[in-house]
Amino acid sequence: MHMPPLPLTRDLVLIGGGHTHALVLRKWGMNPLPGARVTVINPGPTAPYSGMLPGFVAGHYDRAELDIDLVRLARFAGARVILGKVEGIDPDQHEIHVPGRPPVGFDVASINVGITSDMPAMPGFADHAVPAKPLGTFASRWAEYLAGSGAASVVVIGGGVAGVELVMAMAHALRTKERAGQVTLIDNTQALTATSEKAGATIRQAMADLGVELIEQAQIAHIAADHVALQDGRDIPAAFVTGAAGARPYEWMARSGLDLHDGYIRVNGFLQSSDPAIFAAGDCAHLSDNPRPKAGVYAVREAPVLFDNLRAALGAGKMRRYVPQKDYLKLISLGGKSALAERLGTSFSGRMMWAWKNHIDQSFMNKFRDLPQMGRLALPRNHAAGLHEALGDKPMCGGCGAKVGRGALRSVLQGLPAPDRTDITPLPGDDAALLMTGGARQVMTSDHLRGFTDDPALMTRIAAVHALGDIWAMGAKPQAATATIILPRMSPSLQHRTMAEVMATASDVIRMAGAEIVGGHSSMGDEMTIGFTLTGLCENDPIALSGGRAGDALILTKPLGSGVLMAAEMAGLANGAWVAEAFRQMVHPQSVASGILAGAHAMTDVTGFGLAGHLLGICEASDCGAELDLDAIPLMQGALELSAKGTRSTIFNDNRTIAPDLPSGDKVDLLFDPQTAGGLLAAVARDTAQRLCEDLRHAGYPAVVIGRLTDVPGLRLQS
Repeated sequence: MHMPPLPLTRDLVLIGGGHTHALVLRKWGMNPLPGARVTVINPGPTAPYSGMLPGFVAGHYDRAELDIDLVRLARFAGARVILGKVEGIDPDQHEIHVPGRPPVGFDVASINVGITSDMPAMPGFADHAVPAKPLGTFASRWAEYLAGSGAASVVVIGGGVAGVELVMAMAHALRTKERAGQVTLIDNTQALTATSEKAGATIRQAMADLGVELIEQAQIAHIAADHVALQDGRDIPAAFVTGAAGARPYEWMARSGLDLHDGYIRVNGFLQSSDPAIFAAGDCAHLSDNPRPKAGVYAVREAPVLFDNLRAALGAGKMRRYVPQKDYLKLISLGGKSALAERLGTSFSGRMMWAWKNHIDQSFMNKFRDLPQMGRLALPRNHAAGLHEALGDKPMCGGCGAKVGRGALRSVLQGLPAPDRTDITPLPGDDAALLMTGGARQVMTSDHLRGFTDDPALMTRIAAVHALGDIWAMGAKPQAATATIILPRMSPSLQHRTMAEVMATASDVIRMAGAEIVGGHSSMGDEMTIGFTLTGLCENDPIALSGGRAGDALILTKPLGSGVLMAAEMAGLANGAWVAEAFRQMVHPQSVASGILAGAHAMTDVTGFGLAGHLLGICEASDCGAELDLDAIPLMQGALELSAKGTRSTIFNDNRTIAPDLPSGDKVDLLFDPQTAGGLLAAVARDTAQRLCEDLRHAGYPAVVIGRLTDVPGLRLQS
């Protein structure tokens, strides 16, 4: 008897990927709550750990060591990830608003977004300075400046602990690079007010030893390209300016309708806001019962309490109170591999304190680097022969990686009788059919994808762009669409939320393509599947596979690698930034590219059978062969590295049999990687190829010439 997955009944949405939520996700992965659908919304695929930022700036850590990979963590937790900046929350409608997508509904929500800075409001800051957050921009700008030559001039604004750590790290890094210059810390009041007198004196001496000039009680008038102007008339040389002051809450929280304290969300002892369905933790929250300063230690200690209370709010267990500690250990980096430790007025400093701090930081990050491996269900002792081989050694891929192999599909289709109707024109090998309707040329296609991301809106956008590819590949303009939606089992309220996300997104993509959704069908099953049946109109004869000519140049409009990246993501092996970039490529529509390539002799979209399989389709229909320039073929970030480690999509082995004469390994294997919402592959006249590529690149497509058609059958690589 088939036992379907348990239905989903409640939505938990985590706004922000801060330290508290990261720890909640880890705990959730180890002890999920059946029936709860978890979503995390964050601007990017990673969340930086601020405790290691000074060490990175000083040169002690690589950039990658600072990041918590939220995409990988969410996969472990069974959560969906939405990449975007929240711009509002509506407690009455139980909706969260993220630009560029439908509202995200929730039953229970939690906010852990940290704080932002009002530094950009300072005159000249936006034009001539670099905020310390977001970390990605700051890291690249600092690395560029540090790699330069000549005398340095650096100013850090803000004399709190964060500012002094940053300025000492920068001074140490410049000294290590043997770049002489001036490094200055400016504060509008007194620096280091959060430390004891003894600890403050030690830190001031450490700054002096590094050559840092400290300017206190100074108001900044404006920031210029090469200096910071103070209101007392002094100009401080500054080719690189950053700020670690002016902390403030995000503006959207003021519009939330929640009770606030100086802009921060008031929470009670259970970390609940004035709306009991909305929780908050970390620096964005104000602990009404036990106010505490903004410090990461509280965010970390709140995690287990928040985890239990979120589960209780969803219907499992009882709430418990968070009681913050009265004081906490401060570990402050002193530039080099030295640190100061202070608690209850007692402080120690030196290399041992840095080793202690490094141990604590690395232990925290290892919680997310070394996620527990959850075992797979064992097969029953008694089972039919062949079950182990059919199951394979990894989960079945989604998207095009889950499609039936080319050989099986072709053998079945070839057995079908030829059409009897005179208004249907057979196009062997093409995914779309050509119909004559009242004298108009109409193409029709259908495609669907098994979900590989739990975000219904993202999955819908990818599926729509993927299905439209068949229409665009024939040079047609999309006309009408029907949607076929299979949702996982869920409660009526979640059905409504999910269908609203799916259909709003589908309508947006289809309408942007120039077509309209005219109907569809929905049902529930074990997993999400989204598909579309589409029609398109051709002003001229459609671009078929059979028009290629020997000597034609081959143009590809998107990089390869989505299959291996999605397979790695499902296994928890992919870098989150790689996955985010792959998604960005997949949702990029090919409508403009189709128009630019309207004069192509033959064209197809590269999808489930990989570049090799779809190119072979052109070759067979056009009675020619092809020669590929392997070095020219673009790849998605991380695809080659993952492929070299043996990561493969489910359909890879079937695809590999398409061209057995080609070598194996290295970049060649990615010719057989199934693509989802892949690029267009066009055979064009050789003398137009470079101009077309320039037009495509100008339109935002990373298009390149990857080879040519030849009069020798089969696929070969250029020697």
